[in-house]
Amino acid sequence: MKQAKYLIPHLYTADPAVHVFNGKLYIYPSHDIESGIPENDNGDHFDMRDYHIFSMDDIDGEVTDHGVGLDVKDIPWAGRQLWDCDCAHKDGTYYLYFPLKDQTDIFRIGVAISNKPEGPFVPQDAPIKGSYSIDPCVFRDDDGSHYMYFGGLWGGQLQRYRNNKAIECGHEPNDNEPALPSRVVKLSDNMLEFGEAPRDVIILDENGDPLKAGDHERRFFEASWMHKYQGKYYFSYSTGDTHKLCYATGDNPYGPFTYKGVILTPVVGWTTHHCIVEFKGKWYLFHHDSVPSGGKTWLRSLKVVELEYNEDGTIKTIAGGGE
Repeated sequence: MKQAKYLIPHLYTADPAVHVFNGKLYIYPSHDIESGIPENDNGDHFDMRDYHIFSMDDIDGEVTDHGVGLDVKDIPWAGRQLWDCDCAHKDGTYYLYFPLKDQTDIFRIGVAISNKPEGPFVPQDAPIKGSYSIDPCVFRDDDGSHYMYFGGLWGGQLQRYRNNKAIECGHEPNDNEPALPSRVVKLSDNMLEFGEAPRDVIILDENGDPLKAGDHERRFFEASWMHKYQGKYYFSYSTGDTHKLCYATGDNPYGPFTYKGVILTPVVGWTTHHCIVEFKGKWYLFHHDSVPSGGKTWLRSLKVVELEYNEDGTIKTIAGGGE
């Protein structure tokens, strides 16, 4: 088993999105700071205020800190908490997608623009119309179409929505009901809007039935990621309160996806959040844990480890070290 290594010792960083732009790895993580706020299930103790952007020429090489690419004080509609972000590239422009609570404390997803992958990024004046919840992941398919996957329970507010509309009292389904799913939406050609209404990302069990809300070992909680391997679509995600990274596979970007297994067993720290990227012929899992901060769940550090597939396309499980 390959050994994971820490990447950014001088800052607490988490929730990585990593892409290959111009032959380099660019890392777009959230930036943890000490908030002084007591830990709670709503995530108020996470007080992220900016994004540093990093790059690497080689997986074993130095990590370059390009400084702050976007700051909450420069976002016109900002309330608080810049959580997990992602970046996409189209026609010479880079688009940074970010969740942020607006001034009524409701999470929306915004977009900021740059002509360089490291930024700085200039935010739009308002969030994406129809957006909600957290953890945007933007996937570019082989035909050039871009899809955003998003959503997260508890502090991510996904339980407050049904059919893309806010409900009176947010709640999770009963254990025997279908689990709340992530969302997927095709982006418009200008990359600034949803090109359609978001759809549910349904994960099926081995019998073809949707995973139930009570199936905490396998059901979606947050941290959507999409990648493609040998023509298959791999939707991966965090199970949240059972602290695993799992994955399911399908034949198109919308799914449905069939549950396949665990990518990463629990790490030290409450949250687990990741991305998967191919670079120079190998696949890598970027994730985080809280070992360097002594187990403080709100002060996390980025790691990378090689990800390996079995001959049948399944992913070999990686030990997180937090069991």
